[in-house]
This record gives sequence, structure tokens and C-alpha cells, in this order.
Amino acid sequence: MADRTLVVWDDALAAHDFGPGHPMAPLRLELTARLARELGLLEAPGVRVTGARVAPDELITTVHDPRYVAAVRRVSADPRLVDFAHGLGTDDDPVFAGMHETSARVVAATVDCVDAVWSGEAEHAVNVSGGMHHAMPDRASGFCIYNDVAVGINRLLERGARRVAYVDLDVHHGDGVEAAFWDDPRVMTVSLHESGRTLFPGTGWPEETGGPGAEGSAVNVALPAGTADAGWLRAVHAVVHPLVRAFRPDVLVTQHGADAHAQDPLANLAVSVDAQRAAARSLHDLAHEVCGGRWVATGGGGYDVVDVVPRVWAHLLGIAAHAPVPPATPVPPGWRDFVTAQGWDAPEAMTDGAQAWFSPWEAGADPSDPLDRAVLATRRAVFPNHGLDPWFD
Repeated sequence: MADRTLVVWDDALAAHDFGPGHPMAPLRLELTARLARELGLLEAPGVRVTGARVAPDELITTVHDPRYVAAVRRVSADPRLVDFAHGLGTDDDPVFAGMHETSARVVAATVDCVDAVWSGEAEHAVNVSGGMHHAMPDRASGFCIYNDVAVGINRLLERGARRVAYVDLDVHHGDGVEAAFWDDPRVMTVSLHESGRTLFPGTGWPEETGGPGAEGSAVNVALPAGTADAGWLRAVHAVVHPLVRAFRPDVLVTQHGADAHAQDPLANLAVSVDAQRAAARSLHDLAHEVCGGRWVATGGGGYDVVDVVPRVWAHLLGIAAHAPVPPATPVPPGWRDFVTAQGWDAPEAMTDGAQAWFSPWEAGADPSDPLDRAVLATRRAVFPNHGLDPWFD
């Protein structure tokens, strides 16, 4: 194997700029890349960093309607235009010059990741700019223009993958990826998110389990608002791990939106950097256990752009590089100096000081507990489709 880990990064990926005041600030990507470099992660042994091309329309339209791609091209060329029928020009998805090229570059970055992993050129691959999981075949949604994850998974199927597992840790339901593969039993989509009762997009219920012939291929855990580390990690391990083991995918694709964090301004969970690091490490280990280490990881949401996102994704990069950053590691002074020079407060360490502890499901479930009820609802809806017992497996 030529490379242990491929990282696709290009400063051009940070051109995805919806404008001043929009939550998805490109700064979060810039600071992540800078922090990863300061920590030495992009120069770690076995890591190869490559730039990102602009995906051709023929690749994007394996998932997206050609008429939608044409609409994105039109508004991208003339940002004075809007196209509300395609979700372009809304508050969530304002139009900007070069929108098509930048979004297409994100798609190509994820496809390059899956190609490298499937061909054996790399064991793991990471695109922190990816994870645009809300984009639908015919419209933009939730800050997402093109669904790079869906295009990447489709590429794996085209290249011969028999089964692909997708795990989405973003605080918002991964509705676009789920919709793309709703009727396809070859793809299992697992989304752990804040309940749609309190958060966009208002979907992702336990009973949403896949279309005819693909029952049990869509998995949704709708977490109660306020869920913190212990409950979040308990849910990850109680749902993701047994299902992925039973499904036995050829490749594991994961989305690591950092917006489940307690400081995120757009959501209501209370998860720490430490818990998100622990979840990423457990998914890395699961990929080695189940599918020969073939693991593709992307970023996603995350709107505390200075304190949270760079640390979460730097940890992800370190894990993928087999150079995990110990939580107590001080944040490099060069990165802190850059951040403070811009007038922002900089975190001092790569940890929130949390234990990232949880009680495993095997220790017993409490049906009176809101978190356990949410987990049990998902296990009851899906586990029997995979020959698993909702209470004990």
C-alpha cells in the first residue's frame, strides 16, 4: 500500500463562502488546516496530501438532476439571480460567485477519497470540507449545494462495492444521503441526530427504516435535546457498532459534523470535543475490525468555528493518520497566536477536560430514561431486520 492515509485539502475548498454572517464560515476550514499543520498531522509518516479538482458534471449527475446542476451553474455565473425552486438564494443557501466550481470541488475531493480507499492506494482517506449531507437530487438544502457523500457512495457501488455503511454523527439528520439510498439495500445509512422535534430538518425518526426491499437499511436515532457525552456515546455504541458488524460493509464512510458540541450556536446537544474524538476513534477501530480498515471520513456541520471545529477535525485527522493527538496536548502556540491576532479567544488544549465516559448498553437499559427510550425505539425498528435482538445484542 502506497499510503496509509490520504488527506484531500486545497485552500480553494475554503472558497465555499455564503457571505458575512452566515454560520458556515470558511474560516472553520482554514483554521482546521492550519491547526493540523501546526500539530504535524499533514506531515505524519504515511500521510499524503493532495489538492482537489473540480468535478465534471458527469460525476455530479450520478446523484443530482442535470437540471439542478444547470441551475447551480446559472446562479454561480450571475449571483444576482436566485432560483427558489431549486433552493438557491434562500437564507440557508445564498448564492455566491463560483458556487458551482467550489461545490463541485468538494464532490471531487470526496470521490478522490473513495477511489483511493477502494483501489488500495490508501487505507483511510479524509475530506474535512465534505459531508454536505442535506443536498437533495434536485435542490440545495441546509447549507449544502451538492451531496458529495452520496456521490462518493454511488462511486463505490459503481466500482463494485457490495455493501457500504454510512454513519452520520452530525447533530442534524443526514436526510439527503438517506434519501439517495432509501431503496438500495446495499447501503446502510445510520444517522444520530437531535430530534426533529427541536431541530432542522424535522425528519429522521426511528420508523424511517428504508423503502420496499431495503427495510432496515435506513437507521435513525432521534436524540433528546440536551443529550451530553454519556448518552451520546452510549447511543453510538448501542446502535452503530452492532449494526455495522451485522451488515459487514466493504467500506465504512463517516460524517463528522462537529455541531453536536455544547457550544454550537445552532443546536441543543451538549457533546464535548473529547466525546467526538472518542467516537471517531471507535469508528476507526470498527473499520479495521469489519472492513479491512477501508474508511472514508468527511467533515460536515459545526458552527463554533474557532474553539470547536478545528480541534474536532484535527483529532479526526490524527486518528486517520494513526497519529492520534493526546487530549491533553497544548494547542500549538503558533496557531494560538494567529487566532488571538484576529481578535478571537483561542483554546489552550486539545481537550474540553471531559472524561468521555459512558455506560454500555450491555449494562442494562432503563425504559424510563429519555435517551434509552430513543435508542430502544431505533433498535426495535431496525435490529430484527439484521437478525439482532433489540434488547440484548
